[in-house]
Amino acid sequence: MAKVIIVIPTYNERDNIGKMIEALAVELPKIENHTVQLLVVDDTSPDKTYEVVREKSKKYKWVNLLLNPKKEGLGKAYAEGFKYAIKKLNADFVMEFDGDFQHRPDEIKKLIAKIDEGYEYIIGSRYIPGGSIPKEWGFNRKFLSVVGNLVARVGLLLPKVHDLTTGFKLTKVKGVLDKVDLDHLYSNSFAYKVHILAACVWGGAKVAEVPITFMARTAGESKIIKNEMIETLKVIFLFQIHNPKLIRFAKFGIVGFVGFLVNYLGLEALKVVGLSTYWATLIATELAIISNFTFNNVWTFKDKKITKVSEIIPQFAKFNVSSLFAVIVQPLVVVGATKLFSETSLVRLGALLFALFVIIIPYNYAVYNIFIWNTWKIPFLGRGRFQKK
Repeated sequence: MAKVIIVIPTYNERDNIGKMIEALAVELPKIENHTVQLLVVDDTSPDKTYEVVREKSKKYKWVNLLLNPKKEGLGKAYAEGFKYAIKKLNADFVMEFDGDFQHRPDEIKKLIAKIDEGYEYIIGSRYIPGGSIPKEWGFNRKFLSVVGNLVARVGLLLPKVHDLTTGFKLTKVKGVLDKVDLDHLYSNSFAYKVHILAACVWGGAKVAEVPITFMARTAGESKIIKNEMIETLKVIFLFQIHNPKLIRFAKFGIVGFVGFLVNYLGLEALKVVGLSTYWATLIATELAIISNFTFNNVWTFKDKKITKVSEIIPQFAKFNVSSLFAVIVQPLVVVGATKLFSETSLVRLGALLFALFVIIIPYNYAVYNIFIWNTWKIPFLGRGRFQKK
């Protein structure tokens, strides 16, 4: 049985929060197998929203209040709420939820049900079959939502996640949210959700998306801000330049480019001394393999660097064996291209580029991570899943 804490940030929500708590009082008893509590995080609203919450907490023991001294943004409010839920309320899962009825209380149980299926990060999605956005929204609002979400999917390289900007999510604490630095989110505004989602998904959380019906706000003022798109782009940029997996791949690409130069220049030099295209390509490929092993070991995979001589020799042998694919494919591609077109330096260059970027680089990156430096964990190899670094 998991303890779920629903976190609702509020600011001038006096007209809504009492109704929301009463709606939750109807829906929460329907949830089986798990205990659910509410934490309202109020930024000392001028309309004294917190007074309503205090009164409701006397009626319902599952209602909790965290009063922030000032308004610092939605992201900050959620971060403080999550930390309080974890440290003070012993949450196993925390849920992001709006207090203005744009999220339907009767759909909470759909997300919580996914806990029993082993999911760790459950997204209430508007953009999968069964999900929807309000028909009442104007074109500009719909455009901002759809395009902003698409930009986030592309920018964070998460095409399999359909709704990155939703504010209705359920997150496991242990091994998922506790890996996120809540004190240093890249945005205190709406874009906080993009940072947390990216960190959880890239961190290896088991993800599920559940269709939700996103409702139009019926009372109070919308908290949507005009610069939400710019804020989202900022978060995407900051996340990616600090993304260790992307940084590693960038290093791998640079090392691969150096290896390509060694390969191409070696090929041309060996052709000058009279070797056949096949043997020149074969030797140049081996020189590139030596270069790639050396620089990947001391730079790309320096956290897994092989230092002992007794380990370097067998690992280099394994590296060569795993690179046999390149040794075989590259000469065949180059020779095939020269026979198909002509025996020129330009044709050989084009053939090398095709072989490297279309075939060799994706293959090598996977093999190096799995078999040489062991940074990926693959279930059918008995190594679990991706390491959470």
